[in-house]
Amino acid sequence: MIDKKSIDEFSLANLSAAFYQNPYPFYHALRKLEPIKKMPEGGYFLTRYEDIQFVYKNPKLFSSDKQREFQPKYGNSALYEHHTTSLVFNDPPLHTRVRKLIAGALHPKALENLEPGLIQCVDSLLAKMRGKTQVDLIEDYAMHIPIEIIGNLLGVPHEEREPLRGWSLAILGALEPKISPEVFKHGNQAVIEFLPYLEDLIARRRAEPGDPEKDVLTRLMQGEEGEALTHQELLHNCIFLLNAGHETTTNLIGNSLYALLEHPEQKQRLLEQPELIHSAVEEFLRFESSNQLGNRISTAETEIAGITLPAQTQITLCIGAANRDPERFPEPDKLDIQRTQNRHLAFGSGIHQCVGLNLARMEGRIAIGQFLKCYPNYRLAAPATRGGRARFRGFLNIPCYLN
Repeated sequence: MIDKKSIDEFSLANLSAAFYQNPYPFYHALRKLEPIKKMPEGGYFLTRYEDIQFVYKNPKLFSSDKQREFQPKYGNSALYEHHTTSLVFNDPPLHTRVRKLIAGALHPKALENLEPGLIQCVDSLLAKMRGKTQVDLIEDYAMHIPIEIIGNLLGVPHEEREPLRGWSLAILGALEPKISPEVFKHGNQAVIEFLPYLEDLIARRRAEPGDPEKDVLTRLMQGEEGEALTHQELLHNCIFLLNAGHETTTNLIGNSLYALLEHPEQKQRLLEQPELIHSAVEEFLRFESSNQLGNRISTAETEIAGITLPAQTQITLCIGAANRDPERFPEPDKLDIQRTQNRHLAFGSGIHQCVGLNLARMEGRIAIGQFLKCYPNYRLAAPATRGGRARFRGFLNIPCYLN
């Protein structure tokens, strides 16, 4: 039970080990006692679905531009340039122009073209596990799938993909609410190393363009309907595509397979009715959202549920709390793979809703469904290790026996 004193002292700059292990009791207490929580480090922390949806639906009142917020955190660094150039941390008109190009590159036909490669990747990983006494669901399975897909999207040769995961983890790690100098150093160095690699990859693609219907990098380079990315925008949004689709999808797969172990009746239901995988993926996204936190800044004095927020107020949107709000989801702490009316916020909402949501859903359906088909009796071999992050919730390791 989380008491009022814990909520009074709640701070993103000083989170407990208990929070990292299981944040949901904290979210429930915050929603009940102080749903629009004024934080000791400044700004407000929102935990109710309705309030968070209001912010998402009013992008003119609540900006996604992070220059003001990130300047003190990153200074004039490569990391600062990356995060303030990428799609997710910008407002219209830049956001509109970049999103249009990326969304055009992820059209239904492109996803259809990606599916055979995804199935082949998953089947290959599952085949490599056969005969092993013990495997790790993250290291041996989940982490490889988004790297393969994003590598295929951008046309990165297989022999050049090894650094991608490390770069992504370092850059995303620097987005945590509080970071150490070492975390900043690793994140900044990852951007510094990634940029010249992309420069070379782009130069090769200019010399030999790919099919823009299948090659997202070629499509982004060429632009469409008179719109084109600047060179800097092209570089940083290629990094964004890797990061946005990497750790969140790894976490979706790992969180889902772990949740089924904790809820064996749901696992059995999915084994008996594999056609439920579509609704199951939506429930996994709600139940254990890969991305737990979002941020906005108010552009003018405004009011949320009777609380007045001055202009330039930093706001943290707790997606993980919204997706467990009992006002929106009956029995929110219950995993129900047949849940209906499941309009979760795992992909955000409004103009900034995740541009790759259908790709993530496809990866989740195939990765989880095929794994269960091959290894229905998997079980933990040792305690799983959480990732230790507040923003991105997932596991570092899930050691399992397959039979």
